[in-house]
Amino acid sequence: MNLPNQLTLLRMGLIPLLVVIFYLPYQWAHPLAAAIFTIAAITDWLDGYLARKYDQTTPFGAFLDPVADKLMVVVALVLLVELHASPWFAIPAVVIVGREIVISALREWMAELGKRASVAVSFMGKIKTTVQMIAIIVLLAFYPKVGSWQTVLGYVLLYAAALLTLWSMVIYIRAAWPDLVERDGK
Repeated sequence: MNLPNQLTLLRMGLIPLLVVIFYLPYQWAHPLAAAIFTIAAITDWLDGYLARKYDQTTPFGAFLDPVADKLMVVVALVLLVELHASPWFAIPAVVIVGREIVISALREWMAELGKRASVAVSFMGKIKTTVQMIAIIVLLAFYPKVGSWQTVLGYVLLYAAALLTLWSMVIYIRAAWPDLVERDGK
């Protein structure tokens, strides 16, 4: 069990802690939930960096890292959808979660064809992830107040993340399109 895999497992272990802290009836609960999510987001970057730098990539890590990433984001968005309880929040959350499902299925299908590299993580995907993580951190840190700069900033970042999510999905689908429309091996 190398350090990158341990960081991924730590990220998964932070998910239940995030949920518990988020629901505590204290003023400091939301900033602490944001801090936990921030630590998880940093481990997301750090485990990949360390695995590549020290050549510690493993099949277990290649499987678990994207699972941990998606679980972390989806759980945070579910918590926030309840807190914000509006279609204006639900729409970008659904776009982000829906894209994750579509791209995960696309990557699995392309892997079956032996062409997973054509839908490998792109630079646009990294930008999307960064904006998405910052949006979630801002939204977790502050209790929503209509018109507050923190809420407005969180929504703007979440919508930016949703747009980047759609854009990156188009990039991945375009890369896979020749294989998606291929008929009977022709």
